[in-house]
Amino acid sequence: FYDPLATFGFLAAHTSRIRFLTYAVGRGYHHPLEIAKRYGTLDVMSGGRLVLGLGLGADRVEFDLLGMPFDGRGRRADDALRVLRAALGSAGPISYVGDHFAFGDVVVEPSGTRRPPLWVAGGSLTSLDRAINLGDGWMASFHLTPDRVGRLLARFDRPAGFSVVLPVLPPVDPVGDPAGAAEALTARAGLGADV
Repeated sequence: FYDPLATFGFLAAHTSRIRFLTYAVGRGYHHPLEIAKRYGTLDVMSGGRLVLGLGLGADRVEFDLLGMPFDGRGRRADDALRVLRAALGSAGPISYVGDHFAFGDVVVEPSGTRRPPLWVAGGSLTSLDRAINLGDGWMASFHLTPDRVGRLLARFDRPAGFSVVLPVLPPVDPVGDPAGAAEALTARAGLGADV
């Protein structure tokens, strides 16, 4: 995968309307203020077209390679989401005290044109709960069946403006098979997907 910061920075310079979605930045691999600074800068450079997709990280080998703790990553990720909510789009010094991150009077500049939408990736009930309580959308894992997605979504009342991103597998072909593409997308919309 290409690095999203370099790729989206290049694409932002050559476009004016498309939005950019990271699918997904591993929260456990970065300090949340690092994410806020880097992606806040990208949001400014793209004119406010960023949607920040955030993953938990599931591969212990990757955590070990980066020297980051694997155990307890869910609680650290929740704390990181709270930091991102405070830091992205902030107009001045911010302070935060949580279970894993704490700082006082920090300025993140640029921090974005506004707080970009935070979409949480995952394939579990916990990830959907995390997305509803701390994010602005949920990006369902590719391995989830439509039936499983429907059961997960039925367990929650979604807040207004909350996005649900569902992959379409196998990929649709709107040119070669417009009816099949329409059927696949209609089925996902019926489950509650809007992306």
